[in-house]
Parts: sequence; C-alpha cells; structure tokens
Amino acid sequence: MDPVKVGLLGLGTVGGGTATILKRNAKEIARRAGRGIEIDFIATLDPARASELGVENTRLTKDAFEVVADPDIDIVIELIGGYSPAKELVMAALENGKHVVTANKALIAMHGEEIFAKAQEKGLVVAFEASVAGGIPIIKALREGLAANNVEWLAGIINGTGNFILSEMREKGRDFDDVLAEAQALGYAEADPTFDVEGIDAAHKLSILSSIAFGIPLQFDKTYTEGITKVTQQDVLYAEELGYRIKHLGVARRTEKGIEQRVHPTLIPESRLIANVNGVMNAILVQGDAVGATLYYGAGAGDEATGSAVIADLVDITRSLSTDPQNRVPYLAFQPNELQDTPVISIDQVETAFYVRLSVKDQAGVLAEITSILDAKNISIEAFLQKELNADSGEADIILLTNVVNEGDMNDALAQIDALAVIDGKATRIRVESLS
Repeated sequence: MDPVKVGLLGLGTVGGGTATILKRNAKEIARRAGRGIEIDFIATLDPARASELGVENTRLTKDAFEVVADPDIDIVIELIGGYSPAKELVMAALENGKHVVTANKALIAMHGEEIFAKAQEKGLVVAFEASVAGGIPIIKALREGLAANNVEWLAGIINGTGNFILSEMREKGRDFDDVLAEAQALGYAEADPTFDVEGIDAAHKLSILSSIAFGIPLQFDKTYTEGITKVTQQDVLYAEELGYRIKHLGVARRTEKGIEQRVHPTLIPESRLIANVNGVMNAILVQGDAVGATLYYGAGAGDEATGSAVIADLVDITRSLSTDPQNRVPYLAFQPNELQDTPVISIDQVETAFYVRLSVKDQAGVLAEITSILDAKNISIEAFLQKELNADSGEADIILLTNVVNEGDMNDALAQIDALAVIDGKATRIRVESLS
C-alpha cells in the first residue's frame, strides 16, 4: 500500500521534533499504522532548517497555502500556532479534502466548534492530542480510556513555564522576576511571557479538557483566569510552613450549579502527588466515579515530546483512512448532538478555602477587627500564623487559612479588610484545593 503523504506547516521546535521522529522511527510507525507515513511537502520560512533536520530533499515552500492546496497531500499538520493564519489554513485544508493534525491549543479553544463542524461536513478528521500537555495522552485518556465514567473533576499543572517558576521559587528561595528571566533565557518562556504567567495558555488547554470531560461546548471566554505574577517568595514559604505547595492549577469541576472552569494559583497539600510535580513537567489528575483518581504525568512541551503526540494522531488517522469516518471517536468525546447546555458558573459562585496574607500595623485590636469582618460572612479560620514584627516598617505579616467559603463572600470580606486603616496595601489571597 502506498504511504500516506503529509504536508507539514511549520518547521520550528515541534515541527522539527515531528520530522525527526518520523524519519528515525519510520519502520516502527509503519508497523503500527499499517502503512508508511512520509512528509511530502513542508512550509517553512527557513529552508536551512530543513537541511539541519535532514529533510532538505522534501518539497519546500514559504507559502503554506500551497501545501494545503496540493492534491497529493492526504494529511496536513498545522504547527504554526496562533489564531491566524492557522485558522484559514486549517479551514482551507478541510475544504480541499485533507485530514488535519494540530498542536494549536489556542486555535482549538477559540475556533474548535467551527473547525469540527467543517470536518464533519466533509467527512474528515481533525486530531489535536498535542494541543494539551505535550506528550501526555490526556485527550485520548478522557475520550476513550475513561469513557465509562462520569468525570467529577480534573485538576492539572498544564503550563510548564509557570510550574518551573514556582518550583524554583520554592526550592531555591528565588524571586519571581529572577526566575522568569532564567526561564526566558532557557527558552521555557517567550520574550513576551504573558500567555504563560497570566494563565492564558493554561486556560486554552483547560477549556478543551473541560469540554471533553463534561460534554459541553468549548467556552474559553468563560474560563476564570488568574496568573502567578503576584505570588511572592513569602507566600511560597508561608505555604510550606502550613504544609502546602503553591501550584498554578487549572481546575474543572462538575457541580449542581454548573461547571467550574478556572485557572489560578492554588495551595495543595504537600502530601498530594501532584504537589510534587516540579520543573517544566505537567500533570493532570482526573476523578471519575468508577475508576476513582487517575494521574497523568510527563513532559508538557518540547520538540520530541509534543512531536510524539502529533505522530500518534497521524497514526490514528492513517489507520482510519479505509474505514467509515463516521465511526471515529467524537472530537469532544460526546456525539455532536449530545453536547449539553450545562452552564459554566461564575468564579463568584465557586466554593473553596483560602490562604490570606495581610500586612498589618502594630496596633491593639487588629486581629479582632479582621475576625469580626470574617465572622459576619460566616468565614472561620482553620489555621493562623503571625510573623515577627518588622522593626523598620512597624508592620507584621498575618497569614490565615480559611474554611471552605463562597468566593463572593470572600471577596466582600477582603474588600472590607483592605479598607481598614491598620492594613497596609491589599490582602494577598490564594485559593486552596485539597484534591481529595
């Protein structure tokens, strides 16, 4: 049987990893797929990169639209990233009758519904395992391995840059800005790190996982998103004293009110496995009603790790080329006409515990003023730390761990506390999850 011919859009980090693995493991991949898979046409702005990777004899172009229009190409791999022209290229590929593999989480999170509808109309496959958590097969696990379960919740470290920063702050006592600069120097963070440190990258991924887990439409715009830029070295140390680790977590949970879908710094008990995932590694914890808790851990980025997921999708499509395309696994795990209108609830409706750090003046009655405000909202204190007075500023840090409370009530209480004359600046608060 003739090999499947692939058009590759982008020869950057992931594109290079994909090309390298396909070349190195060609025989093993063909054994798994049932026929060979070869890259026949590459769109790249850097032809020298093709020589570097040993694929200089492959057809090359600087115009990606040439690749998606080529009649010899069976599958298009989109590894350009971003929203545009990635969307236009994917839609053109589908219009031209080509299956698509992509690692583009932003594209799927924002335009997945439109892309899937076009693919279904054309009887084609769009595969996107590599869009979430690099080489970890979390989408396949949710769509297939856990198909018997009602997924109750999932929580994940799904951005390696943020996890690297928080790990370095905890392990080496470094400040945020210092670690961020190193992350950029090492290539973990972009020159503009906003998507990583403000949680946007993780929110893209979480909205995809939430849709697959709960059978709801993709709703990136309803994902509560909070970054790690305000987490200080003191917060990391105080969390440790209380028996917690701070992680930048994506959480999706099914509740009676609707679906929680949120990304933010989170205190996790240090005994939890996911609390001990460090560096640039990713991990996703999924709670199913039948299987219980399952943990998926591995490299969340990188050339060959992500390339591995891209090629897994290539193999799946190659296997299905001679079968009825309507019998493939649905994109969001549920049949398109079975997606439910379960609402994604506002962050104000979420219930969680809180870590709160306050910088207070050395005056009598400070704690009484704070606790009276909390009492009025039925917020009780589970743990309390008071640090030594700073002789220069005349202030001391107070750290509180609350019980589980409504987010809206906590916001109201903190607004009142911030207004107190004895409080310097605004309270620092980080949500707490037990993940049990």
